[in-house]
Amino acid sequence: MDAKDLDDRKDPKDKEPLRVGAAVRRRRRALELTLAAVAARSGLSVPFLSQVENERARPSARSLQRVADALETTPARLLASSDTARTVELVQGTRGPDGEDGPLERRVRPLVHGRHQLQALEFTGDHDPGREFQHRNDELMYVAEGSVDVEAEGRAYRLARGDSLFLSGGVRHRWRATAPDTRIVVVAVADHIETSDS
Repeated sequence: MDAKDLDDRKDPKDKEPLRVGAAVRRRRRALELTLAAVAARSGLSVPFLSQVENERARPSARSLQRVADALETTPARLLASSDTARTVELVQGTRGPDGEDGPLERRVRPLVHGRHQLQALEFTGDHDPGREFQHRNDELMYVAEGSVDVEAEGRAYRLARGDSLFLSGGVRHRWRATAPDTRIVVVAVADHIETSDS
């Protein structure tokens, strides 16, 4: 058996490049550093660092050490906080034994479980219309069934089935269902994600 045969028998996940870009970007932003500052500290080029952050380049062990030093951390910590595996997760609906959707009742159901960059919730039935929301990051409201009235930044919006409303981070808003069996989906960038224009 030659080296190529041994290589082919390895777990396919071992052949995937380590995806440390998101961890590098998070750490850089936490330190309030620009790419140029990290480049100056590490001796690596801005274009290369940009490619690393955007998962278009894989740093060598030596380059990763230089990046980690520039970011006042270790390669092990960057790797531990990186997304090294792609995730596919099924969240099943609430269907009855005959395959039909069960009765709609007032409830909130997470559509994404765990701590990810994206959050998604399904709201069914009426909702506390007096409750005001203000999320750190952008969100999208989509009406799957029924209709809702939304008040955002002092303006009223009526959304019917199939309508969506985008709300940028920081917008104060509240909503209420205006039809029985209303179901809306809210998708948002998770609050633990720091977003910026840089």
